[in-house]
Amino acid sequence: MSCSDFPKAERLRRRPEFLQFNDGASKMHTPHFLLLWKVKDGCATRVGFTVSKKVGNAVVRNSIKRRLREFYRQNKPLFISADFNIVAKKGADLLDFHQISTELAAAFGRLRKKHGH
Repeated sequence: MSCSDFPKAERLRRRPEFLQFNDGASKMHTPHFLLLWKVKDGCATRVGFTVSKKVGNAVVRNSIKRRLREFYRQNKPLFISADFNIVAKKGADLLDFHQISTELAAAFGRLRKKHGH
């Protein structure tokens, strides 16, 4: 498996996995995204994406999720060992892939500095 894959083991897939972020998760806001994470000792990085109907219709939501998955695939070294949920805010549908990458790379860079990686 190459570094650019996104296997099931690296995904948050079930509702209880997403609900864990309701209690005690750390948060970071960017203009178009909310990053939620919970550090777990010795666990691999897992990522989930949430795009609500407030952001757009199904076509728009799926397009944003595809761009977020591609950002993760291309930038795995930026992620610390934790569970992440990236939540899109209103206006995220107006961003192209480069703008999403720039915004999230800056946020994950700040996160890595904060956690000393």
